Amino acid sequence: MDARPRPLAPSSSRRGGRLLLVVPFALIAAVTTVDVLSPPEVHLGPFLIAAPAVAASFAGPRMTAFVGAVAVLAQSVVAVVRTSLTDLNHTYQIIALVLISVIVTFFAHLRERDETRVARLRTIAHAAQSVVLRPLPHRAGPLHIASVYLAAEEEAQMGGDLYAAARTASGTRLLIGDARGKGLDAISEASLVLGAFRVTARREQELPELVGHLEEGVGSAGEPRSAADPGPGPGGPADGADEAFVTALVLDIPDREPVVRLVNCGHPPPLLLRRGRVIPLDTAEARPPLGLADVLTADATVATFPFDVGDVLLLYTDGVVEARDDSRAFYPLAERLTAWAQDDPPTLLDRLRADLRSYAGGHLGDDAALVAVERLAPGRSGP
Repeated sequence: MDARPRPLAPSSSRRGGRLLLVVPFALIAAVTTVDVLSPPEVHLGPFLIAAPAVAASFAGPRMTAFVGAVAVLAQSVVAVVRTSLTDLNHTYQIIALVLISVIVTFFAHLRERDETRVARLRTIAHAAQSVVLRPLPHRAGPLHIASVYLAAEEEAQMGGDLYAAARTASGTRLLIGDARGKGLDAISEASLVLGAFRVTARREQELPELVGHLEEGVGSAGEPRSAADPGPGPGGPADGADEAFVTALVLDIPDREPVVRLVNCGHPPPLLLRRGRVIPLDTAEARPPLGLADVLTADATVATFPFDVGDVLLLYTDGVVEARDDSRAFYPLAERLTAWAQDDPPTLLDRLRADLRSYAGGHLGDDAALVAVERLAPGRSGP
């Protein structure tokens, strides 16, 4: 399972637009009928202006113009039935209705043009993300893998969260990370780290060496800072405007050894689900995020944890644990996982995704990525 943002289905939006068209035409019919039946001193014609205005909020310029024409025709019928077309009051109402219809039709044209442009950009962004953030394999040796990418905005396509997997001669290497900030800068950093991982992860080298290559990948986005550069804060760039870094977890899971080895680069620790328990895999020493090694010098310390058959490892970005409910309380990830600790990776992520969205009221404050990895018994095949 690899659930990432997808473009909105145009068919559903069109069906919704057709249903909404009932509103302006029903409004025209109601106002016309009541106006014809009202006493001579009552004039409801000005309410017909609402029909093209409502249509302009969701329909295209042609349909908006058509609704405006129907409204003008309805006002003309009212004028003929009640007095005549040359009646001064109805004449002014018809002129005003024509002017309003022309204006809202023009605004409908501008809105449709902008929507077309945005839809084109979303399609391009989705294609770009498909290249940058490739789907993870469902199987990698003895591992069953599932992943989910949740955009902070429902229609967003790209963000700075990242994940990747690579097979080596002896096992599987995984990467999950979160680039600082949002927008194109975060996407650029994420793509650099992913590119460095895909190039070097398959080589037979130790995890500290792999992390060093990833560090160089982040530094290639711009001029690397030295320890003499104070960075953000007093004496440095305001608010870290020139500072780029990526929090990351780099993992190595051997095929024939029931362990997981990892280097934590300032990232939230993974959670191990074992026989109904949720165990945080906290490392004794966390390395600084990728891109800050020149500022906060530290070696890449490899931590080793048991990872046996039936265990599930959950990797996630801070968008998950920083999601808030109406009371501004953070999402209790470890507590929630206890009820699903026996699930396989796809089922676990399906339930977690639905629960997270519900907890945050359908809107996440930041992008979130989730990867679940289960070690299967020898000879057992995943779904």
